[in-house]
Amino acid sequence: MSIKASASKLIRVHHPGEALKEKLEEMGMSIKEFAIRATKPEKTIIAVINGKSSVTSEMAVSFESVTKIPASFWLRNQALFDEYLVRLKREEDAKASIEWMRQFPYAEMVKRGWIEAVKTPEEKVRNLFEFFGVSTEKAWADYYLNQQLKVAFRISLASTKDPHAMSVWLRQGELQAQKEGLNTTFDEKALKAMLQTMKQLMVDEPDDFFLQLKALCRACGVILIATPTLPKAPISGATRWIRDTPVIQLSGRYKGYDYLWFNFFHEVGHILLHGKKEIFLENAGLTNQDQTKENEADTFASDVLLSRTHEHEFLRNSTFTEKVILDAAKKYNTHPSILVGRLKHLGIMKYWQGQALSKNVDICS
Repeated sequence: MSIKASASKLIRVHHPGEALKEKLEEMGMSIKEFAIRATKPEKTIIAVINGKSSVTSEMAVSFESVTKIPASFWLRNQALFDEYLVRLKREEDAKASIEWMRQFPYAEMVKRGWIEAVKTPEEKVRNLFEFFGVSTEKAWADYYLNQQLKVAFRISLASTKDPHAMSVWLRQGELQAQKEGLNTTFDEKALKAMLQTMKQLMVDEPDDFFLQLKALCRACGVILIATPTLPKAPISGATRWIRDTPVIQLSGRYKGYDYLWFNFFHEVGHILLHGKKEIFLENAGLTNQDQTKENEADTFASDVLLSRTHEHEFLRNSTFTEKVILDAAKKYNTHPSILVGRLKHLGIMKYWQGQALSKNVDICS
């Protein structure tokens, strides 16, 4: 028997006391006589019949002897009734959380296939509970805002512009990582040794570079995923450890090839430099983000893409024509867009210059 007839309507379940009342009427037996035969206080039987008391295992066996109805019947019906009461309370919680639900980009989540399209507000609330893997609105707040589960989620999103949308993006990444399979063993030495292979992938830029990059990460025990941004969650990336597995989540917010690779190696830097005690969110508007560690990750990424020695040598050029940049990229085994991006960052080139040497990619398509 299923208590729920549909996602929006709860089937009413009767207390087993109603079945007992009907059976006594059928048998023509008074409550007093039944209580004596079942060796139970009369007030206990009255409480059961009125739905004020539960049928215990010991009662069920006694009822079986008198009514010839198996104990399993009484216990099953009691269990179904108990579940019904809990689900009824959950329905009340859903109604009370409608305003909370409206703060999430539900329509956008449906559009991306992250959650099911439903009609009623209560159904949306229940779907959000299931999406986040929480039982109540309070549980969501404790996890993402109040830092009560620091073992799993070590920061609060309360200071971000839209913590609801941000939590959706992070949760979707967690679900993607679980689907990828968090059964890897992180190998720090292997990841360090793989850096130049990853960089070479950037230089060669095959059409399936991101799939190859995911495979290289996986070989080191790192999960790499791409999750498109939401309108109110302008985050570019995140690094965290889930079940002792480092996970890099990129959004592809900026389509530039150079930005993508800088962001990737920035997240790798967090893994190698800062361990598993923190979660790092890039461009999320966090007021308590450790800027020192962000700077360290920036330096790490910059050095992988173009060492400081090579950068100083490159900047000694008097002009930065297309040929100069292409020759330098080949000499330093990097991508031309990395050099263009570096020149723009230093203010040597304008944002609209070097477009022919840059490229856009969409890792979330």
